[in-house]
Amino acid sequence: MRIKASFKKYTLNFIRPAGTSRGVYTSKNSWFLFLNNENYTGVGECSILNDLSIDNRPDFEEKLKQVCGEINNGTFDFDDRLESFPAIRFGLETALADLNNGGKHILFPSAFTSGSDGIRTNGLIWMGDADFMRSQIAQKLDAGFSCIKLKIGSLNWKTERELIAEMRRQFMATELTIRVDANGAYNTENVHGVLNDLAELDVHSIEQPIKAGQWEQMAALCANPPLPIALDEELIGIASYEKKYQLINAIKPQYLVLKPGLVGGFYSSNEWVKLADEHSVGWWATSALESNIGLNAIAQWVYTKDVKIPQGLGTGLLFANNIESPLTLQGEKLFYDIHTKWELMP
Repeated sequence: MRIKASFKKYTLNFIRPAGTSRGVYTSKNSWFLFLNNENYTGVGECSILNDLSIDNRPDFEEKLKQVCGEINNGTFDFDDRLESFPAIRFGLETALADLNNGGKHILFPSAFTSGSDGIRTNGLIWMGDADFMRSQIAQKLDAGFSCIKLKIGSLNWKTERELIAEMRRQFMATELTIRVDANGAYNTENVHGVLNDLAELDVHSIEQPIKAGQWEQMAALCANPPLPIALDEELIGIASYEKKYQLINAIKPQYLVLKPGLVGGFYSSNEWVKLADEHSVGWWATSALESNIGLNAIAQWVYTKDVKIPQGLGTGLLFANNIESPLTLQGEKLFYDIHTKWELMP
């Protein structure tokens, strides 16, 4: 049966600015990719982060038009990894899985999609002034999160360290897991002091302490770190299985942070999982400011992996104009509420 493809650009607006060490987001663009046959329509999300996605390039939308055109005339190779356009690959895989399962946004049927089980998540603390970060921390703790993740690197380190120390004085490591995400904010001269301070505060791990692409320096940090180090941005743009093997073998990290929308979809993410398992490297998945369409796909995929540690899955509460969905947060667990219907796509 012939598949037809189309897409629509959609701008997501933040309720309040979201800060990282790379800058502040007030809005971001996604492209919804639609695949339909005579009976059903599947939808996927191609999500771009301006300062991070390798396919944030002037010809992105032109490439999306080309892919849709080839699908419509029957010449597209669905096995094409689209290595230079991981966001399109993620959207395509999602839309195809949705289409093949009847166009009901159920991509990977499981106890999660039946509503009988949830996924543990970490409570994400966005950057801002100290009082704003404290208020976020208090909200997450009151909501029952047992794992808090702070983005660090925008305030001075003394202030950020004190925020972490305040949490640790209130909760021991056995009661509260604390993760931090540096987004490459430090360099080889100042990172060691930060790592030692974090270890003293019983922090679980740090994501991407230095900028990506410095394999030798990152390997040195991972060789005998005072706390576990997770690779995040380091994985973006590493497309082939051989290159993935080389990266893990060279750096030997303690964890990987997988963002399917940035690393090339589920096929590519599954390769990372396989290599992580083979090298005794832990991992968790994280959404990357997708709408509920992309978040839904990532959550359903990661649930099939039977991972027990908290995942970095936002609930779309950042956006003023997200797509209404059955995804709901109950305490620290993300659930799929089968009694809630999806909003019609814009």
